[in-house]
Amino acid sequence: VNKHKPWIETSYHGIITENNDTVILDPPLVALDKDAPVPFAGEICAFKIHGQEMPFEAVVLNKTSGEGRLRAKGPIDCELQKEYTFIIQAYDCGSGPGGTNWKKSHKAVVHIQVKDVNEFSPTFKESVYKATVTEGKIYDSILQVEAIDEDCSPQYSQICNYEIVTNDVPFAIDRNGNIRNTEKLNYDKQHQYEIMVTAFDCGQKHATEDVIVRVNVKPVCKPGWQDWNKRIEYKPGSGSMPLFPSIHLETCDGPVSSIHTTIELQTNYIGKGCDRETYSEKSLQKLCGASSGAIDLLPSPSATTNWTAGLLMDNNDLIFKFDGKQGAKIPDGIVPKNLTDQFTITLWMKHGPSPGLRAEKETILCNSDKTEMNRHHYALYVHNCRLVFLLRKDFDQADTFRPAEFHWKLDQICDKEWHYYVVNVEFPVVTLYMDGTTYEPYLVTNDWPIHPSHIAMQLTVGACWQGGEVTKPRFAQYFHGSLASLTIRPGKIESQKVISCLQACKEGLDINSLESLGQGIKYHFNPSQSVLVMEGDDIENINQALRKVSYINSRQFPTAGVRRLKISSKVQCFGEDVCISIPDIDAYVMVFQANEPKITISGMDHFARPAAQFESERGVILLPDIKIASTVTKMEHSVDIKEHERANKPVLLEEMLHNLDFCDILVIGTELVPEQECLELDRVELQGKHLDATNSTAGYSIYGVDSMHNYEEVLRQIRYRNWYTSATFDRKFRVKCSELNGRYTSNEFNLEVNILHSSNSNFMDHANHMIVQPQFLQSVHHPEEPISAVHNSVVPSVATVVIIICVSILVFIITLGVYRIRTAHQHSSADSDGSKENEMDWDDSALTITVNPMEKYEKPHQTAEESEEEEDDIEDEDDTTSAESDESEEEEEEEEVIIQKGNKQNPTRQEQL
Repeated sequence: VNKHKPWIETSYHGIITENNDTVILDPPLVALDKDAPVPFAGEICAFKIHGQEMPFEAVVLNKTSGEGRLRAKGPIDCELQKEYTFIIQAYDCGSGPGGTNWKKSHKAVVHIQVKDVNEFSPTFKESVYKATVTEGKIYDSILQVEAIDEDCSPQYSQICNYEIVTNDVPFAIDRNGNIRNTEKLNYDKQHQYEIMVTAFDCGQKHATEDVIVRVNVKPVCKPGWQDWNKRIEYKPGSGSMPLFPSIHLETCDGPVSSIHTTIELQTNYIGKGCDRETYSEKSLQKLCGASSGAIDLLPSPSATTNWTAGLLMDNNDLIFKFDGKQGAKIPDGIVPKNLTDQFTITLWMKHGPSPGLRAEKETILCNSDKTEMNRHHYALYVHNCRLVFLLRKDFDQADTFRPAEFHWKLDQICDKEWHYYVVNVEFPVVTLYMDGTTYEPYLVTNDWPIHPSHIAMQLTVGACWQGGEVTKPRFAQYFHGSLASLTIRPGKIESQKVISCLQACKEGLDINSLESLGQGIKYHFNPSQSVLVMEGDDIENINQALRKVSYINSRQFPTAGVRRLKISSKVQCFGEDVCISIPDIDAYVMVFQANEPKITISGMDHFARPAAQFESERGVILLPDIKIASTVTKMEHSVDIKEHERANKPVLLEEMLHNLDFCDILVIGTELVPEQECLELDRVELQGKHLDATNSTAGYSIYGVDSMHNYEEVLRQIRYRNWYTSATFDRKFRVKCSELNGRYTSNEFNLEVNILHSSNSNFMDHANHMIVQPQFLQSVHHPEEPISAVHNSVVPSVATVVIIICVSILVFIITLGVYRIRTAHQHSSADSDGSKENEMDWDDSALTITVNPMEKYEKPHQTAEESEEEEDDIEDEDDTTSAESDESEEEEEEEEVIIQKGNKQNPTRQEQL
C-alpha cells in the first residue's frame, strides 16, 4: 500500500558552465520515500520540472536510493541568460507495476546560475579616435578610449587594462582609457601623432584589433599675418602683380577695434634709390619735355668730354664717386660765363654725415677765380648736413646788398641714400626741389656784389679751385659722396611736372581695383609709391585690401635682383590696457632678368651715284631703305625631365618693339672735310618726336628716347653732300644704334657709297639709271624732251629700243674703262703714302661689279702696261649678252676675292678696285 509521499529538499542551488550540459546542484538531487523498502511504493520513478520551456531535464539515476541528476537539454549560453529558476517535484512508482496510485513530493525551488566562459575579445566603440592639443602644455587627459566585451560575467566582460602599442611616443594611458602626454609637444617638431591602442579584459584576453588614435598638435595662437610667401617672383612685363593673394590676420580672438598697416618697398640699393630709366641725362630731359640747352657737367669720359676721365666711376649708371681727394675742372667754353638771372642746377646725390666735429664745406659745384684771388662767384656745397647755394652778383649787375647765400636743412642730405635735387634760380628767389617736393630756404644771408675784375674764372666739380691766398693754386673743400647727372641749364628754370618726371621711379607698390577696397579702408601712398599706409576697423576688410596690394615695374628691361618688402602693423583694442602685438613681415620680390633683345639694322649696304647728284643742293639720301628690328630668343623648360636634367630649348625668335636712345652714323676712314662735304638733316624731321641731333666731321648722331619706327624715319632723311667730288671716289659709313644708354647695342651696319665721275653728266645720269635701276627704264627721259616724244619713241619697234640701249651701254663701258685706267695711275701715285691705311679700311665682304662687270684684273706678276692692253682687247672682243654676263658674274666675283687675298702686296691695285 502506497502510504507516503516522496520527500525532497525545499530549494536547490545549481551551477552550469556554458556550453556544457552538467548541472552541479547543492544539495544533490535525492528523493526519499518512507514506504521503502516496499517495492514500487518506496521507489522513486521520476523528477518533473515545472516551467515554460526550461532548457533542463531531471533524470532518476537510482530508483531505490532516489538519486537523480539535473542536466541541460542543449548548450546553455550565458550571454543569452545568466540564471534560471524553476519548480521540481519527485514522483514514486505507485502501488504496482502499472504505476497506479503514485504520489508526488512537495514543490522545491531550483535556482541555477550559468557559469561564463571567456569566449569574446574586447572591442573598441570607435574605429578612430581624434583629439587636438595646443603645443607647450601637459594635459591630465587628452581623450578617453573605451572598449567593451560581450562576455556575460564581470570577470570576462569588464576591461581591466589598456595599453599603447606604438613605441617611442610621448603619451601614456591608464586602466580607464585616459590618454595623456608625457612631455610638452612642439608644433614645429611634429604636427600630428598617430598611436595604436589595445585593451585587455579581466581574463587578460586582448582586443583582436587595435584602435588608431590621432592627436593633432595646434601651435600656440600667435597674433600675426598668415598664409604669405617670403619670396615673390616677378617676370618683366607682368604688369601689376599681387604680393600677398591669400594673406589674413590672426588675432587669437583679441578684442581688436582698428588696425594700422604700413607696407614698405625697400629699393634704396637699386640704382639711384629705385629702378629708374637708365638713359643718359640728355635723353631723359628730352623725354620729360625739359627745356633744351642743359649742359652735362659729369658726362661719360670721351675724347671731347675728358674732364671726368680721372674720377672714380660706376659705368652702369654713370655714377661718380668722390672720396675727398678728387675734383674735376670744367674746360672754358662749356658753360657760359653769364648764367643770367634764371638758371637751373640738377643732380643726383648720395651723401653721409661728414667726419669730424666741425666739418668743412664739401663742394658739389664751384665757380671761383682761377688765379690771384679766391672769390667764389657761385657754388653749391654741403656744410654740416646743410645744403648751401652761393650766388654773388657782379658789381656791374647790382650795387646793393642782395641775397647771396641760401641754406636748406634736410635730414635726407646725410642719410646715405640717393636723392634728386633741383635748384631753380629765379633771382632773387631760389627754390629747392628734393625728390619732387618743394623746399624753401630756412636761412638767406645777404652780401655785397663782387667788384669787377679781369681775372678768369674756373668751374669745378667735386672740389673748389683755390686760385689765390696760397703759394700754388690747388683744389680745396673736397666732396665726400656720390654724384650723378649733374647739369646746369642757363636762362631757363624747370617746371614741377618736368622735375617729377626726371626723378620718377619706374617701380613701386600698386592697388588692384581701388573701387573694390571695401568700406572704411583709408590708404595713402608716398610720392614715389614705395610706402603704402592702410587703416581700417574691420579685420576682414583689411585682409581683402592687403590681398590687392601689388608690385609693378613699368620698365621693359628692369634691373634684375631683390626688392625687400616690410609690413608693420599696429592694433588698437576695445578699452584694453594690454593689446596684441603683430610681428613684422619680411619678404622680398625677386625681379628676373629680361630677355636680352638683339637689335638688327639692315638695308642697302652699297650703292653708286653720279657725282652730279652729290653736288646738288639736296645731295644723296644715304639710308633710303634702312630697317631696324629687334628680336628676343625665349627659352622654354621641358616639364617631363627631372630638374637636374632639365634642358633649355630655344624657341623661335620673337620680334619685339622697344625704344632706342641713340643712333650714330660714323664716318669710316678720314673725317669729313667741312669745306667740301657734309651730312645733312632737315630739322623739321625731328618735330613731333623726342629726338635731337648733333653733327660733326666724325658723323651724325641722333639721340633721344623714341620708337624704332621714328628712328627709321629720321635716318631715311639723312643726306650726304659733296660739292668737290673730283678728289673723292667713295665714302664708307657705319650705323650703330643703342637702347638704355648702350646696355643693348645693334650690329654695326656698314655702308659704302661710290661717286661716279664723268665729263658728260647728262649721259652719266642716263647710263647710271639704266645700270643701277633697270626696273625704272621705261620712265626715264631727259628733262628737256617733251613727254610725247618719249611715248612716240616707244612706238616704232621693240628691236630699235633694244639696239639703242645696247649701243649706249657699250659706249658707256668703253668710255668709263679708258677714263678709270687713266685716273687710276694718277690716283695711285698721289695716294701711295696712305695706301696701307686704305687697305685696312677696305671691306671685301661686299665686292661689287656694278660699274664694269666685264673688267678683269691683272695677276700679281703683270705690269700696268700689260693690264691696259689686256683690258682694251677684252673690251673690243666682248660681245657677250647681258644674260651671259649675269651668269658669269658669280665666277668673276670668286676670282676677284682670290686675287684680292693673294695680292696683299699690291695696294695700288686694291685702291683701284
